[in-house]
This record gives sequence, C-alpha cells and structure tokens, in this order.
Amino acid sequence: MLTLSGRAVAALYPQDPAPGIGAPHWLSYISVDSAHDTARRTKELGGTVVVEPFDVLDVGRMALVQDGTGAVVALWQPRRHAGAGVIGETGAMCWNELATTDTARAETFYTGLLGWSFDTREMGGIRYTTFARDGTPCCGMLAIDTSRGPIPPHWLVYFAVDDCDGQVALVQSLGGTVRVPPADVPGVGRFAVVADPQGATFAIIQRKTEGR
Repeated sequence: MLTLSGRAVAALYPQDPAPGIGAPHWLSYISVDSAHDTARRTKELGGTVVVEPFDVLDVGRMALVQDGTGAVVALWQPRRHAGAGVIGETGAMCWNELATTDTARAETFYTGLLGWSFDTREMGGIRYTTFARDGTPCCGMLAIDTSRGPIPPHWLVYFAVDDCDGQVALVQSLGGTVRVPPADVPGVGRFAVVADPQGATFAIIQRKTEGR
C-alpha cells in the first residue's frame, strides 16, 4: 500500500510476467455495491468481463471489465477496505479520465452500468464529458486524438500537484518520460502526461486557483 500522511492513496504489486498481460500500467477502480451484479450487467450492455468477480482476502471483492470500446477498468465491492483514503489533495489521485474511440457508446455503457449522469461541453477546444454520481462529478471522458497515432481506449489516473512544470522535471530526473508536455486547460489548470521508468503512464495536474 502507498500512503500519504498515513492514509491509503494507491497500491502496487508485481506484475504477472505471463504473455498477454501487457505493459506496466495504472488501473482505475470503481466502487460498486455488488461486483457480481455489475459484472453481469456489463455483459448485458455489450461489455466484456475480463476477470470474473473474486474475493480479495477479506478486504473486498473485485472484477475486471472492458467496456464496448475496449477500455478496461476494475470494479471494487468494498468490505474491510473501502479504497483510497485521501482524494484531491496534493500527491493524491484527484481525477480519472476515459479516452475512447466512441464517446457515444461509452456514454451509454457507463450511464447504464453505474447510473451516472453526464454533461458534455466544449473545453479547451475539445468536447469533454463529465460524469457525475448523485450530482457530484466523478470522472471525465474525451475522444482519442488520432493525430497522436494509434492509441487504444483507456482510463487515465490524475494526481494533484502544486507545480506541474517542476514535477515534470522531477519525473525526468528520476528516469521517467514525458508523454504530453505541460499545457494549460482554461478554467481547469495545467497538466501533463508522464510515465515512470517502467512505462506506466499517468497524468499530473496543477489545478487552477482563484487569481491564478
């Protein structure tokens, strides 16, 4: 477990070296009341259950699913462990974002699977969808920019930082790489997409504050 000020912020584990597992990566989890029922509903909505629901000791029950566009995400039915103990603070996860080749299909899938509502509007020159649960924004979605080459549909985790450019420099000094250099998103903040030395990709964002 990775902690921030004593609170769970993320986790890591050795990757199975078996062929077909893929490169090192971050995996987003969605909390659900029942991993079994949500996995069943995934199939009804045209998705795929990659790993059927199973118990993780006594801490929870999980499944791995793939939406109809190909993006993979985990379902988490909490028991002893609810998940991240801190969200939104500097150094912690603050957002999850789906990049997909078919936003309409993904929108239908996730709203039908999880009861999310959505709002789509122009943001920084792109059409961006914000999903909400019970009126509270929980994650976003955008279409994959094909000009960047072949990128498969995927979920991307964001971590909050105080200095985007400074953190990008730190990433490089630690052997990581920059996938998308720092850029401003009007009204939101400054972000970058980076990868650790093993190639696991994640985003960082310095959120806009009043007067900045």
